[in-house]
Amino acid sequence: MFGITHFGFFLVAVLLLNMTPGPDTAYIVGRSVAQGRGAGLVSALGISAGCCVHALACAFGLTALLAASATAFTVIKFVGAIYLMYLGVRLIFARQGGGPAGGANGANGANGVIGANGGAARPLRQLFLSGFWTNVLNPKVVLFFVSFFPQFVAAESAHKALAFLVLGAVFVLMSTVWNSFVAWIAGSVTQRFSGKPGVKKWLDRTVGTAFVGLGLRLATATR
Repeated sequence: MFGITHFGFFLVAVLLLNMTPGPDTAYIVGRSVAQGRGAGLVSALGISAGCCVHALACAFGLTALLAASATAFTVIKFVGAIYLMYLGVRLIFARQGGGPAGGANGANGANGVIGANGGAARPLRQLFLSGFWTNVLNPKVVLFFVSFFPQFVAAESAHKALAFLVLGAVFVLMSTVWNSFVAWIAGSVTQRFSGKPGVKKWLDRTVGTAFVGLGLRLATATR
């Protein structure tokens, strides 16, 4: 159907890939630790939007062109690495606020801001865009889409673009479910330490250090 082959294997592979920790998972955990479940869920939606961009680019051949350009790969690699390290440094040196968060998770519906569990609040739009750019600026995601997806599209299919779009939609759906689960768990665990600023500070620093490490790893990655 739709020119897709070995769809069952595709589902299993996507599930295992989602369960493998990477920059997206680290970002979601970081936002959940810093600001609670709501922030993590919004960040997960931003990452899903980034996956939509990759899926569309893959379907229409743009991803393959980008992967073939060494210069484009290098530029995206360093921009993505700098962005991850910037997020990590912000978490490491974040000031711990003393005021209580509003609502169950500190959500403030009036101004669209999610209050932190002891940290600074960030607007929903900023959280969404940060998740989006974390995914879009990861060249490994580009290479993943261009190398992984074609294996499940029949070579003789007359509707290859449609096949890529369907596979992309399934990938985004599964990723959204898994990332939302990660955000929920990380936010729930963090909520237990919301009244312990010392523990919260070290959680932030640990996640921030992981961000910096992922950024350095991405900067030194080769194709």
